[in-house]
Amino acid sequence: KKDFLQILLELEAPPVPWICKICQKDEVYRCPDCMHQPLLCTSCCCMMHETHPFHRIQQWTGDFFENAALHMTSLQLHLGHSGVPCPSTSVNGWAPFSRHSWQGTADNQGDLKKDNQQDPPSTDDEEWEDMENIPPHLQLPVGSRYLTIVNVTGVHFVLVHACQCLNADSYHMQLFWAKLCPSTFENPSTAFTFSVLDDFLRDNVECGTSGMNYYSKLHWITSNVFPHLVVERYQELLWVAWQWHLLKLLKWSGFQDNKEGSKKGDLAIFCAACPQPGINVSPTSNLDHWKYTRMVVMDGNFKAEHMHERCPDDQVWLMDRRGFMVTNPPYQAYLKATPHITEKSPCNNHKAISQANASHRKLNSTGVGATACAWHGCFYPHSVVDFQKGERQLNMDYSLAHALSYNMVSINNILCFYDINCTYMKNMQRHVDGSRFLHIPASMRITAGIGMWHVHGHKKDCYTQYAPLFIKGSGWIDSEIIETLWSTLNIVLASTHSMSSPHCQELLDFQMNDSNFMKMIRIVNTLLQKLKTVQASALLAQEVFERFKDAITPTQQNCWIKQEEAALLHRLDDPSVMDVFEIQLKK
Repeated sequence: KKDFLQILLELEAPPVPWICKICQKDEVYRCPDCMHQPLLCTSCCCMMHETHPFHRIQQWTGDFFENAALHMTSLQLHLGHSGVPCPSTSVNGWAPFSRHSWQGTADNQGDLKKDNQQDPPSTDDEEWEDMENIPPHLQLPVGSRYLTIVNVTGVHFVLVHACQCLNADSYHMQLFWAKLCPSTFENPSTAFTFSVLDDFLRDNVECGTSGMNYYSKLHWITSNVFPHLVVERYQELLWVAWQWHLLKLLKWSGFQDNKEGSKKGDLAIFCAACPQPGINVSPTSNLDHWKYTRMVVMDGNFKAEHMHERCPDDQVWLMDRRGFMVTNPPYQAYLKATPHITEKSPCNNHKAISQANASHRKLNSTGVGATACAWHGCFYPHSVVDFQKGERQLNMDYSLAHALSYNMVSINNILCFYDINCTYMKNMQRHVDGSRFLHIPASMRITAGIGMWHVHGHKKDCYTQYAPLFIKGSGWIDSEIIETLWSTLNIVLASTHSMSSPHCQELLDFQMNDSNFMKMIRIVNTLLQKLKTVQASALLAQEVFERFKDAITPTQQNCWIKQEEAALLHRLDDPSVMDVFEIQLKK
């Protein structure tokens, strides 16, 4: 510990010899972001960082190194021509900034445009800081050609020269070619580097970091002593990151243009292992075989609350219907045209039923409902709906109908798990047939099931009628995997409560897409592990079955086989026939 501390203290001291690493002249700056934090004179520091304009440098004051910025060394950024000055522009020399009088160079900038004028950070009257005593590297330079650039290394002010050639792109497009995403298309004064947008994207997906917390981190990176004096670009970060999400999805999905028009869920990733005719299963296969059964699980999440908006009519949708959330206008029309009928549950008093009409005045949405594949835990594209009151049947009908229309051509066997299927399935088909907004093919055979954890909260009869242990072809499954999906999604939901509806839904689209992507890249190892477990367990189960078979008479075997066949044959029409599997004890 003592040795490490000694090294940390020595790194703060000026090194010997006290000369510029490149030209051997007296040095002024050092760069902690460069390897071995070399000492550099002003001109060498500027030249060395032409390809690293977002390093954070330090300036020697005579007593210690204080934080500085590269724009104080006359560093300039030239757009187009691979970073060299445009031959069509006569660039005047730019005098180096000094610690005390660098603001005087503003006279060389000409007239300032009002739209690009940036106000200094506001401070309360009670704060002790005098605006004149703000550290130079945190002060906004005066000049319309200065651009505020946000990078993973903090907030920077850079003098930008656009290409002036006759065939040059517009200014905001030149910025984008330089991997700088402008906050606006006309007269941008702020831009975000691709690296900071990717970093925010990763932090948001992996850590659930909100935009406010992320920009607060950038405050500290820019100045760990005066983070509150760093210019505020939080709102701009939200706007640009929202657009960045869409651009990344378009790139990953291979879209270069939208000439053919968008399709439902075309920007979403789905399960690679679930049978999809024409993708991983031949359309000519016998898709009625049990191994091609689609297993889905439905559930609601009441952590995804969303507050009423101040300007609901002033909304901009960037990817409505192209992700996991359903298309908004048709869904709203369906809700208006479909009355909610309160059904009395023949089972226990489940919250999903008793609170179906629960309303909260301050909330525009009380939660979301989704459908996922029960085997691998991937959300179904274009099947996630929001709740207006509680987890009503009309909401889940819409989710299920759209999930069963996604890459399901010629697949007719469906195994559907839902916490309250004992009540839900009794009216589902009638609701679908009576709605012009919903369609489930008549050829589909939907077998209802309840997850192994939730089924124990039902009446005794529900166990044999809906538990996956008694459903042929279900395999060894607990059908509760969607609960694990909510647990990871809930991390980011706290930051979506007050977002606009488009921003909120499209952020959820991106989060769900990442969840499906992580499932897909890990699915090989997961399935191999499950296969090894099943192979070992199947042998044990076979041994137990053989011992049990030897202990009963042939007459009992034939009787039980006939009862089993009859029960499985009629369970779709009458689940109560499964009661024959109940343990019967003769007194």
